[in-house]
Amino acid sequence: MVRQAHHERKEKGVYEISIEKSFEAAHYLRGYKGKCENMHGHRYTIIVKMRAEKLNKIGLAYDFTDLKAHLNKILERYDHTCLNDVKPFDKINPSAENIAATIYKELKKRLSKEPVTLTSVAAFENPNQGVIYSP
Repeated sequence: MVRQAHHERKEKGVYEISIEKSFEAAHYLRGYKGKCENMHGHRYTIIVKMRAEKLNKIGLAYDFTDLKAHLNKILERYDHTCLNDVKPFDKINPSAENIAATIYKELKKRLSKEPVTLTSVAAFENPNQGVIYSP
């Protein structure tokens, strides 16, 4: 039997941080042949996941409050709008795929100086269907 030193062995681990936020918006899909070409609404649920390898001095990987504030700044311009009227969806279709990728890119910029890695953003149009974007 091998005895361990008096100090504990440090385990290398990764912490995955996740938050979820919803907003209401209308949209329509340009060029789509079917019901979704007509304006309709969703209660979108956005799920953000990121990773951290270290905890700060008080034992947090990243403060949920700070992450929610960053996400809220992005989502406030989409809430209760017709997404087709809001950049960049005035040029690209406001599909769940494009919504997830757009939020990911904006959030990545906001977190660029933080000790975390953004891993994915999901955009769900309802509880049964959504898209997860990760680069």
